Amino acid sequence: MVRLILASQSPARTKLLAEAGIRHSILVSDVDEDAVQARYGVTDPHDTALLLARAKAEAVAALPEAEGALVLGCDSVFEFDGEAHGKPYTAAVARERMLRMSGNAGVLHTGHWLVDCRDTGSDDDGEGAGTGATLGTVASAEVTFLEMDPAEIDAYIATGEPLHCAGSFTIDGLGGAFIRKVDGDPHTVVGLSVSTLRGLLAAANVRITDLWHG
Repeated sequence: MVRLILASQSPARTKLLAEAGIRHSILVSDVDEDAVQARYGVTDPHDTALLLARAKAEAVAALPEAEGALVLGCDSVFEFDGEAHGKPYTAAVARERMLRMSGNAGVLHTGHWLVDCRDTGSDDDGEGAGTGATLGTVASAEVTFLEMDPAEIDAYIATGEPLHCAGSFTIDGLGGAFIRKVDGDPHTVVGLSVSTLRGLLAAANVRITDLWHG
């Protein structure tokens, strides 16, 4: 049986996979995101999302628990006015960002990286043979926001929801009320594009249907 490990502690990502019927387990990496960015000097939002997704996937793939599994790392970065916005963490940062985002649009980049940790030696029937693949890609979607008044922004921040989300918003929670439209795969905005995952799995000779709950 093919095993998929999600190298992320994001409740939204694991919920998305579960609702898509994709069997998986969770193993969180201890990657220091700031240290990784400083080491490679990457500042472009698109490239940052892919770099951090790769760092998370490869950190978990190196653990004994990942042996014989496929490991998926993901990371999201919101690009607004040419700047990279990760998680705001504080109410002040979230408020400043949301006031600027009100009535405007930005691009959410979600990096995906897959590492095939299965044995590359084929069984007699070829079942479960690994490819040794380590590959990734970025899925991006443009998000257009409605006008938000300061009272609404303060009420949203008071819930705590936007403080730990790339760009200071969600689409699958309370923040969805402030989004006018999404150009691209909405799953990308949640933090994991299922169609992108399908393509990465195919490169490792795995059908996404092999991971459906049976």
